[in-house]
Amino acid sequence: MSRDHVHPDQRSATDAGAPLSSAETPFLELLARGASADAYEQPVLLARAEGRATEQIVALEQAKLLALGVRSELEGRRRREAELSALFETAHDLAGLRDLDAVLQAIVQRARSLLGTDVAYLSLNDPARGDTYMRVTEGSVAARFQQLRLGMGEGLGGLVAQTARPYVTDDYFKDGRFQHTLAIDAGVRDEGLVAILGVPLTLGHHVIGVLFAADRRARVFEREQIALLGSFAALAAAAIDTANLLTETRSALADLERANEIIRDRSGVIERASDVHDRLAQLVLRGGGVHDVAAAVSQVLDGTVEFTEAGATPAQALEASLAEGHAVRHADDWIAAVVAGGELLGALVLRGHPGLDPVDQSTLERAATVTSLLLLARRSAAEAEQRVRGELLDDLLDARDRDPRLLRERAARLYADLDATHVVLAARLDATAADADQEAAARRRLWSAASHLAATRHGLAAARDGGTVLLLPLRAGETAAVVARRTARHLGTAVHEAVTVGASAPVEELANRPDTVAAAYEESRRCLDALRLLGRSGDGAAAEDFGFLGLLLAGDRDIAGFVDRTIGQVVAYDERRGTDLLRTLDAYFACGMSPARTKDDLHVHVNTVAQRLERVGHLLGADWQSPARVLEIQLALRLYQLSAPAQR
Repeated sequence: MSRDHVHPDQRSATDAGAPLSSAETPFLELLARGASADAYEQPVLLARAEGRATEQIVALEQAKLLALGVRSELEGRRRREAELSALFETAHDLAGLRDLDAVLQAIVQRARSLLGTDVAYLSLNDPARGDTYMRVTEGSVAARFQQLRLGMGEGLGGLVAQTARPYVTDDYFKDGRFQHTLAIDAGVRDEGLVAILGVPLTLGHHVIGVLFAADRRARVFEREQIALLGSFAALAAAAIDTANLLTETRSALADLERANEIIRDRSGVIERASDVHDRLAQLVLRGGGVHDVAAAVSQVLDGTVEFTEAGATPAQALEASLAEGHAVRHADDWIAAVVAGGELLGALVLRGHPGLDPVDQSTLERAATVTSLLLLARRSAAEAEQRVRGELLDDLLDARDRDPRLLRERAARLYADLDATHVVLAARLDATAADADQEAAARRRLWSAASHLAATRHGLAAARDGGTVLLLPLRAGETAAVVARRTARHLGTAVHEAVTVGASAPVEELANRPDTVAAAYEESRRCLDALRLLGRSGDGAAAEDFGFLGLLLAGDRDIAGFVDRTIGQVVAYDERRGTDLLRTLDAYFACGMSPARTKDDLHVHVNTVAQRLERVGHLLGADWQSPARVLEIQLALRLYQLSAPAQR
């Protein structure tokens, strides 16, 4: 673009004598010393305070944005490279794969699942024809797209194959960075793709193909997602290379039959390595767990392999493994540190196996690498789901989102049903931590345990007010009190500390009336406070557990419910039979619980009083005259009389 076509604002900022290089200087210094993001505002604020020219301030703003972008890029690369280094090592060491098609299909499926894209596919280079062709697709519906061949340099995939660099486009048809062709554009249009990310499959310095993830809508792929797809591309490339190596090995075995003894000895090593590589690769691809890895390696090494926490592993051996990057021997055991991004996550321990050849030692080390990858993936997935559940419950508590349809959709994605009857529970730890760090750690453990319980019960959980709040569905036959007690026991066992839980009365129609969640939460907190004041820390209860005190704790002051629970059967009996049991009860208490004085007050025979009181006992239970029951019955009688005096 010529100078005559430069925007006036841009020309003034440059011509005013405020070169971009001088504006960049303070931000380069901040980048050099690794300053925090907040520090990047200081040069701009200082320039404004000094009253510098508008052009200089604009230049500083531009330089600040550029520097922040560079800082974010550097931090993202460091973090992602550390997290995925284990995957790269495993990918390049794969050997002895039996079914290349199945492995490549699994890699594409896993990549599509983890990146959450509509389509994922893999293309391989054809050296004979000088182009690249579609090898495996997942989620594709267009036949023409599945049969595409791209010349080197054509389309986004051809550009990736030619340059050996990842490329991403937010909108394929509006992107002019690569060469569009009618055939490729037609295939992409048939598939309906918009955003496409492609990463190269490389062996050494050679590109053998491209792995893609694509969406049928505009989308910005994050750097972490690009790095993750690159990891799976490395795994696919290693699988292809390993399959080729296995073919060459089998050919060599056929040619070396005269050296049968040597081959037999070496084939045992190859088979063992192949077996463990098969098992570990499949575990990664299908999302297996840590104990699955330990079990697989136990079978291959013919021993017992366990995953142990860092605190339960011999410290000296663990530190040696961490420093050397290899498995180390400790007495009759072998220990391999499980590390990810500099964080020590634990160790894989091979028990009672002092003699270990280099191949088996490498197998144990690779298993530790895969274990770290699985632990990171599990942690990331769990934290993401916990955050989403907490955000939805926070919105319900704060009544921010009042659109019932959106609330139901958000809940459905978490397998929660806001149309079901729920109970709101407030949970809090009772032990006092020694310092702020220990208290924060204890609260995180409680939140983690509550989030796991909410996920298994199709509910929600969030950290709030120094404790945790849960929203759990009420199952058939359950009461709020039962849920509170069971939750207190479950959380207490999970965090190894006493946890007190207060529950609200059952609440309904949460999507249509999100404000009821906040009211129910306040009721559950009152129950929790009452438990702690009564010395029942570590227990769980709802307002219904407190008798007439529940009237004070309940959010809606359910007087009719209290009366019905206390003397409802007597009221119903009088209404059905036309008897005077309620009047007899009232007179009995007014006369100091004396049948003789009661018969004078009612002008009936003492036997009549006795018969009526016996009937009351059948209706209310044998302990109805105990002090606690007497107090509740008298209160219920009084409330019943006051509720509609004109009808009595």
